[in-house]
Amino acid sequence: MSFQQVPPNISPLIPDNAPFSPDQRSWLNGFFAGLLSLQGEAQGLQPIDAATALGQEVSNDPLDDGDDGEAPWHDMAMPMDERMDLAQERPLRRRMMAAMAQQDCGQCGYECEIYANKIFLGEEERMNLCAPGGKATTRMLKKLALEIADETVVETQIEPAGALGYSREQPVEISFLGSHLLNKEGSQKETVHIDFDLRDAGIDYAAGDSMGIFAENSPALVDHILERLALDPAQEISGTRLKDILREKKCLGEAPDELFEALVPLASNPEDKKNLSEMAEGNDPHGDLETLDVLGVFEKFPTLMINAEQLLGCLEDLQPRLYSISSSPKAKHGHLSLTVDVVRYAVKDRSRHGVASTYFVDHLAKGDKIRAYIQKAHDFSLPVDEKTPVIMCGPGTGIAPFRSFMQDRAADKCSGASWLFYGHQREACDFFYQEEWAAYQERQQLTRLSTAWSRDEGQPKTYVQDVMRKQGADVFEWFEKGAHFYICGDASRMATDVDNTLKDIIAEHGKMSGPAAKDYLAAMVKSGRYQKDVY
Repeated sequence: MSFQQVPPNISPLIPDNAPFSPDQRSWLNGFFAGLLSLQGEAQGLQPIDAATALGQEVSNDPLDDGDDGEAPWHDMAMPMDERMDLAQERPLRRRMMAAMAQQDCGQCGYECEIYANKIFLGEEERMNLCAPGGKATTRMLKKLALEIADETVVETQIEPAGALGYSREQPVEISFLGSHLLNKEGSQKETVHIDFDLRDAGIDYAAGDSMGIFAENSPALVDHILERLALDPAQEISGTRLKDILREKKCLGEAPDELFEALVPLASNPEDKKNLSEMAEGNDPHGDLETLDVLGVFEKFPTLMINAEQLLGCLEDLQPRLYSISSSPKAKHGHLSLTVDVVRYAVKDRSRHGVASTYFVDHLAKGDKIRAYIQKAHDFSLPVDEKTPVIMCGPGTGIAPFRSFMQDRAADKCSGASWLFYGHQREACDFFYQEEWAAYQERQQLTRLSTAWSRDEGQPKTYVQDVMRKQGADVFEWFEKGAHFYICGDASRMATDVDNTLKDIIAEHGKMSGPAAKDYLAAMVKSGRYQKDVY
């Protein structure tokens, strides 16, 4: 069977998401196009758009591409190649969404679909905003963006930046009040409670919201880079000192592909050129690509030099860090708290630090001003009906929004039942806000508290999903009574494990098949009864 070609002046009739193979779609499009062309010629008419010929309404909206909106790639643990395979027949903007590590974590300042659509429409040029996806997502988005020129995209009005204090484009200044350590002696973690004063900032928030913080790089790290490259810290670039640009504006963490690309022509050693070229493509000839920061690249290639303009041209902008808020404005107006793990580790005998977490504890003093904004929650909020029972699952710093929830419910004197699952390494030293949970229980505001400890001496490793499974009958009973389930924490591991555990609980105690249990949980998601704040 031969295939007819669709005439260039007739749009395809069979959409890309129709249940046909590419060859079948090609034949059907050609067949119907031929009929329409013959009909037009017989009547002495100019060829017309196929959709118009069939009486279909023609849309000028570039996002109106007939896609069904389904997202089978929405699995936080799914590898990139599997996500892209699932999306290969979908429109470009949907493939961009599949390239993102998860849906709607808010780290980029958008929901995933909105972020993908804005890149597609040319309203967002930054491809590196997906924090959970990291380099893999950035690379895939840049690759997909090359196809945009081949798509027919109409000009749209770019939306203005969000209101002052409620978007990364328009942060405000807030006052740092201080921090204190939450871990007790014997802990292998460093987690801090941080307080801010919002009273002069003109912003407010609600339980479930997050705060974006514009942190600064360590002055010591900036000094090391300037010294290694023999650059003048006082050199002015567009009216700003180089040292200040590196500290406040540029990401000095994971080395971007563009840095390796920029260094290839500057290398005189053929082996260095070869290795840098491979690394620019994401290949890892020495097994250390994922651990190299900007300074690490120049330590690895000690003879390479680069001038200030070249360096700044290939570094990515320093992005704000997003944290779940661990307080409620109903408890103390004009006050906001965060619960933050301080990141410190070593790579090849050199100390490395998390940008924002160490900025809080090592570089800020009481009264210092920092730039910040409120990120309103994407479908992560308490039920409207205060009698609705809630189940909250937040291991480690995932406890943050649930402290906010409990403060909120206590202030409103909610009568609905509440159940908290909390887990960490050691009960004696890693039980964050233990006294507060005890007080809520004593006042019968926290109905039930279930804990899991993975490193208690002499005890088996126990995680929140293990405790949840043991108490599965009660969990399902709460579900049947209309309870809302919330989870906060690591997306790729913990949240996936909890998700799978919930399906098992529903199947076992609801006496359902695996697919039926999956549908039950999906229905909870659709109705807003299963909400996630994961990263």
